[in-house]
Amino acid sequence: MIFKRIRKWIRLFKLKNKEPYLSLYDFLGFYPENIELYEQAFVHRSIPPTQDRKPGNNERLEFLGDAILDAIIADIVFKHFPNKKEGFLTNTRSKIVQRDSLNHIALKLGIDEKVTSMPYAVTHHKYMYGNALEALIGAIYLDQGYECCRKFIKERVVDKHISLDKLASREVNFKSRLLEWGQKTKLQIEFDLIETFTDEDGNPVFQTSVSLEGTPLGIGIGSTKKESQQIAAKNVIKKINRDKDVQRLIEGLKDQHT
Repeated sequence: MIFKRIRKWIRLFKLKNKEPYLSLYDFLGFYPENIELYEQAFVHRSIPPTQDRKPGNNERLEFLGDAILDAIIADIVFKHFPNKKEGFLTNTRSKIVQRDSLNHIALKLGIDEKVTSMPYAVTHHKYMYGNALEALIGAIYLDQGYECCRKFIKERVVDKHISLDKLASREVNFKSRLLEWGQKTKLQIEFDLIETFTDEDGNPVFQTSVSLEGTPLGIGIGSTKKESQQIAAKNVIKKINRDKDVQRLIEGLKDQHT
């Protein structure tokens, strides 16, 4: 184990003054071990695969980074607001990890200067840089582990670019956003209260379903009807942005209308 660490230190020492290790150190705050992971994190799916280019695109890393980011942001929010209930914590986390927020943060970090894509992708893929940020987080996790990943997110993302208290007080109306999307795409969105009950402590619980042209897409559970609608809408928006099956469904529905 000791000799392995020495060999690793010697290898990194030799590479510290070489590009792209130096530029990645400035960006990440540490020297990467497997640089191919980071190169892959910045390759958009619009770039066709070639024999010369080893890494594929960043979709798999994005999938992993999305899950890691959710967990770490939940941990940060949980500790920052020790007296807040689940609904508040869920909404605050959602405001941070939503597509618009991640894309904005990615631009502040300068990820747009590192992403490789076809020219048309910038206009056709609205959240390309936010997705690349998630892919980068996936790369850090695989290369350095959870603690390094958490440190990067806490120190370089949250502390520098997010005011948790201000963000928590900002209202995000996911229901209105989803309804506006439905109007723009000419697809019918319906919210249905499917169940109400009381939990073991006697608190009311509401369960709302959201359907797109009659097809159920998501469910939200909250302590009020409004909260359940907001959570359901948030879940559906995430599927619209990320779930390829849902995206194919939407394209099919649009074709039916035309």
